[in-house]
Amino acid sequence: MDSIDEILGELPLPPHVTAEDVSFAVKAVTVHAAERWPDGPRCRNDRAPHPCRLHRWGRRVLDQRGLTDRQIRSLIAEQKAPQR
Repeated sequence: MDSIDEILGELPLPPHVTAEDVSFAVKAVTVHAAERWPDGPRCRNDRAPHPCRLHRWGRRVLDQRGLTDRQIRSLIAEQKAPQR
C-alpha cells in the first residue's frame, strides 16, 4: 500500500449501493486499471501501486452490490466498447 493510502485510508462506501454507484464504480475500475511497470503493477491513471484507492473502492462497491467477477468483467467490457 502506498504511503498516501496509509494516511488517507479507504474511501467510504455508500450506505446503499444504487445503479448510479455501480456506474461510478465501473468507471473507477476501468480508469484505474493496472499497467505493468518495472517495479510492479501501477495504476494507469495516477501511477500509484495497483490497486489504487479508487480501484479498490470501485471493487468494494461492486462486491457490495453482489456482482460476480463475470458480471463485473462484462460491465467493464461495455464501458470500454466504442459508443455508437
